[in-house]
Amino acid sequence: MAHQPSQAILLVDGYNIIGAWVDLAKLKAEKGLDAAREELITHLANYSAYQGYETWAVFDAYGQRTPASQQKITPYLSVHYTNFGQTADSYIERACAKFRYDARKFTQRLIVATSDSVHRQTVIGYGAEGISALHLAGEVASVGQRVKNRQKPRKKRSGRVFTSQHPDIQARLAKMRMGNLE
Repeated sequence: MAHQPSQAILLVDGYNIIGAWVDLAKLKAEKGLDAAREELITHLANYSAYQGYETWAVFDAYGQRTPASQQKITPYLSVHYTNFGQTADSYIERACAKFRYDARKFTQRLIVATSDSVHRQTVIGYGAEGISALHLAGEVASVGQRVKNRQKPRKKRSGRVFTSQHPDIQARLAKMRMGNLE
C-alpha cells in the first residue's frame, strides 16, 4: 500500500531534544548518547505514525568525520546525520529555506521542534511553525496515552438489564415471563 502524503513535516533537532527532555537526558547520563538517541527515535516513530507526520530527526555529526547520511526508519520517520562540521540547526534551516519555495507548503505544515529560541525564530522567518522541546514532549506523551487507552481490554458487558438486577428481581422477572404473575 502506498504511503499517503503527510499533513505535516516535522523536523526535530535531535540532540537539542535529548538535552531538554528529562527522561532522555537521564538516559544519556546513565547509558550514553546512543541509548538516548534510540529512545528518541522510538518515541518519534510512534508519534509520527499516529499523527501521520513525515518526521526528520536531525543529528549533528557530533565530532565524527563522516559524510552526511539518511536512514529511513519507518514510512513516517527518517533519521538525518549532518556532514562533519555542519550543525543540525543549519541543516534544518536549509530544509526550511527549500520548503519555502516548494509547492507542498500550500498543503502541508512545516514544524520545527527545538528549544533553541533563536533557531525557532529563524525557522519561523522561513514560514515554519516552531515548537519547543517541552511542547513536543507533551504531544508525544499525549499520543502515547491515547494509544494505551485504545489498547486496554474493555470489560465485556452482556448488554442485558436482566443480569445486572438483584437476584430477587431476576426471579420475579423470570416468573412474569413464564406467565406466573403472582
